[in-house]
Amino acid sequence: MSKSRSFSIYLLKEGFDASNALKDNHKLDAEVVGENLPEGSSLYILDTPPTAPWWKGYFGIQEPLTQSLKGAIIFLPVANRTFAITFGHVYHNFHEASYEYDFGLRVTLNCLDPEKLKSTDILEPSGAKRQRTQVPIDSDLTFFDFDRDTTILKSLTGKVRAEYKGLFGHATGASNIRISSDVTPEGLPGLCEQLLDLYSSETYKVNFPDIQNISPVRDPGTIALLNVRLLDAVKAKSFDLALSAPKILDYHDELWATFSGAGSGLVYDDIFIGRYYEYLEICEVDFNAIDNDTLKNHCLVLTNEDGEARGERYSIYKCLVFDTTLNSAKQTYHLCEGNWYLVENDFVTRLSTYLDPLCAATTLPNFNHEDEGEFNKAVAATGTAILCLDKTSIAPAGQKAVEPCDLYELKNGQAILHHVKISTLSAQLSHLFNQGTNSIHLLRDDDESRKRLTGLVEEKAPAGNVADFTAPIAADNFKIVFGVVTHKNPAAKSANLPLFSRISLMRAMKDMKRMGIDAELCFIKDDSVTTAGKVKKRKPRAKKQADDGIEEAEAA
Repeated sequence: MSKSRSFSIYLLKEGFDASNALKDNHKLDAEVVGENLPEGSSLYILDTPPTAPWWKGYFGIQEPLTQSLKGAIIFLPVANRTFAITFGHVYHNFHEASYEYDFGLRVTLNCLDPEKLKSTDILEPSGAKRQRTQVPIDSDLTFFDFDRDTTILKSLTGKVRAEYKGLFGHATGASNIRISSDVTPEGLPGLCEQLLDLYSSETYKVNFPDIQNISPVRDPGTIALLNVRLLDAVKAKSFDLALSAPKILDYHDELWATFSGAGSGLVYDDIFIGRYYEYLEICEVDFNAIDNDTLKNHCLVLTNEDGEARGERYSIYKCLVFDTTLNSAKQTYHLCEGNWYLVENDFVTRLSTYLDPLCAATTLPNFNHEDEGEFNKAVAATGTAILCLDKTSIAPAGQKAVEPCDLYELKNGQAILHHVKISTLSAQLSHLFNQGTNSIHLLRDDDESRKRLTGLVEEKAPAGNVADFTAPIAADNFKIVFGVVTHKNPAAKSANLPLFSRISLMRAMKDMKRMGIDAELCFIKDDSVTTAGKVKKRKPRAKKQADDGIEEAEAA
């Protein structure tokens, strides 16, 4: 029986082969002959000069120890395509645009036994959370905490189905496919031909339905096309674009912002795409000359009211949130935190179908206040059936504070827990939905948290009605309402939210449903007046000179 060996296999894009798939500055030697190379293939070798490992000198070792890197790439033409089979760490010599980025994962999905999985690498794009999960026994995907609606599958390992055991026993797929096989050199063309057939198959949609609702776009060619769509939107001053700091911001703190990269700008007390357009106009930037480098070099800078930077600045490209389509609107793409994602259109439809019926008209007044805190206080002051619990906590002693809600409303014997957030930006909304689910979980699972909520309500409830306000807590009779303050039209329903916020909301709503909690989404009309930007407060000359001296010293 032949010995099983490991192979790492890439599929080059159409138009790429050994002549143009490698970077111009690669260090591989092409003048190599192998007696057993498959017909038509070419071999490139990596053979670095021997050097001492770093730890030899570190520990003062006198023995003559050396090491060198060895590797190889075999380019193998098969059925009008070219495969690249790599050995050792040589893949970084490929041009980024030369190979199919979904080849390994798709082939793996098409050949693995869905009941015999071993390992997954996943990404939750809403929080950029990456996780590898391995199990000691053959398992199906449910054992890996994989949520098809909120998680991107980056890599998958497992045993192949019976019909493919003659090819290889195990497979791991990402951009490439890694397999162990006893195939001989003359059998490699046949193996690659079958891999090409597997890449073209859609069998995975039966064994792993909806597994690729969202997938990262890593193909440089596709990203270039998407960036053209993005630039077109910026040049047209489109308000389909959103601008958001790529982190959760605490609006209880003083928050101002300005822009840099094209010159000095005004200081603003809010962040949205119109402010960036205004900055470009003030700096007399030619919109038609804006390119990708412009968006990456311009920055959103968080400041205090005087325009002094707080040390936080983010590339405009990383701050943009944008949805667009390619290929006659058959595919939807989403830009978030500088990364593009492909979203299945059926999944987008399913999000709307699930969420739109949960959208309802708000019972709260229009927003015309400085911030959420002032709004919550004002709403609570308008009647006797609603209490402001903003900035309170029901967390057990010693744990991080958890707000029960912003507004506690008594209605028909039920406690309505209102969670309110200004803006329809992804980071803030995901935080809002998580806050709502964390709160209700505590109230359901922890006696101390329910007692804390009861105490808060007793303190704030009108005299004589305390028992009425606390009764729903004892009866576990709650309803969750997420209230989003926005200028957008409520008739658009869930489409008002960025893609990843819709995903986070659907996850939260499903969680509520499992607990038997009614929940809905409302849009609160924003009647606040957009304030004009402010000129940065200039430093006194003496202080400025001192600061400039410090900066020059630091630069030196």
